[in-house]
Amino acid sequence: MWRYVEMLNPHWFGERDPDLERWEKSKIRWIPKWLKQISLEPFSLNFVLGARRVGKTTGLKLLIRELIERGEKPERIIYVDIDLIPSLEHFQDILFWITSENYRYVFLDEVTSLENWWKPVKGFIDAGRFRNSVLVISGSVSIRLKRQAELFPGRMGRGNVVNVLPLSFPEYFELSSLPPKTENLVKKFSEYLSTGGFPASINEDKNCVRDFISAFESEILKAGLSVEIAFKILHSLLGKIPSALSYQSIAGDIGVDHKTVRNYLEVFENMFLIKVAYWKQGTKVSLRKEKKIFFRDPFILRSFSLWTGVEFLKSALYENVVQEHLYRRFGEIYYYRNGYEIDCIAGDLKVEVKAGKPHRRYPKRILVLDEEDIPRFLIELFRHDEV
Repeated sequence: MWRYVEMLNPHWFGERDPDLERWEKSKIRWIPKWLKQISLEPFSLNFVLGARRVGKTTGLKLLIRELIERGEKPERIIYVDIDLIPSLEHFQDILFWITSENYRYVFLDEVTSLENWWKPVKGFIDAGRFRNSVLVISGSVSIRLKRQAELFPGRMGRGNVVNVLPLSFPEYFELSSLPPKTENLVKKFSEYLSTGGFPASINEDKNCVRDFISAFESEILKAGLSVEIAFKILHSLLGKIPSALSYQSIAGDIGVDHKTVRNYLEVFENMFLIKVAYWKQGTKVSLRKEKKIFFRDPFILRSFSLWTGVEFLKSALYENVVQEHLYRRFGEIYYYRNGYEIDCIAGDLKVEVKAGKPHRRYPKRILVLDEEDIPRFLIELFRHDEV
């Protein structure tokens, strides 16, 4: 066990971390802003949640490096990859050893690879074994799906739940250090539509799609679901977006019941892959009417398109990007259709997205965006948020 822990903590010996070496060699790299949301004051229990391949592990390694640069002693920081732990018993032994050594910063990465990981963690917290520590736990689907973070009421101290998302377009554009002139926005937005906000895709890693799909299949199996059914649902979904749809319409395509479709889509949503927009008129929201389902990043959409062999509509790509950014800005997203359609309703905005120039007139209160309007709209959307 000791050799295993030593291998994962090269900072103890002044050695370079392989993940940070890969990050430093990347053509485009950045310090994730979400690191600032992690509480570093004992006692804190922080949950870092996000899709696989979104950069959680590299972010945590960057935080470890920052702590050391601030003057923290390397030997007071420990990182453990739970993916490599074979059983709950081994995990319990490691936790006992960690708490006996009184580490100040404890990073437990990808805990969701181990069934019932939360039980010993909760027990050690209740016993006061982490009272002088900052505990950072990262994971993906099952923490959200099984609401495992909610199993720690009153036990998080000063900690936070941090959702790690791919870069938004404004964040992506910020990396370029270009002035927000129209020609720059249009050029970088075209690039963003190709790469999305995932680090590997932005850096043109030739294996990024394969690795993403492999991680997706792994998460599906860990959730106790069928990769085959997941594939069929995505195959059907990609052929229908950006139109509003029902669970029954997908179920009819693949020969399962609508409850199965709903269950899988909920899992996809908990994996930070899709979001469901419900019908809304005024203050009335309908959960029964047809829904709009969108992919939360262009890379996710393109990866599933390549995997399933289904080409998506250009209009779906534009609409999905606008829906995701509105959801990030306002924390809600809806749509409306009755005589005419409003693709996106969020906050006080009503937005219709067109892949080309609109061919009909809309009421004045509806903002109609064509593909040339979208980049500046997204920049202004978040600039207003900062003010």
